[in-house]
Amino acid sequence: MSITQQYLLDTYRARLHGEPDPPAPGRHDRDLMRELRDYRRLRAVLAERPARGRLRHLLERWLRLRAL
Repeated sequence: MSITQQYLLDTYRARLHGEPDPPAPGRHDRDLMRELRDYRRLRAVLAERPARGRLRHLLERWLRLRAL
């Protein structure tokens, strides 16, 4: 069963029972990704690491070590 089919079945059941419709699939994905990014930045700050640009810094350090 696909996500769309499951959503339609859940909507049908909710309407039969007089309950509100469930949220559409993918509706909150952007908010979830934003919260995850903010959480990772917070964890980095609490661990006393740079909160932004960590990947770029790691790649630059790796390239410098390879050049030696």
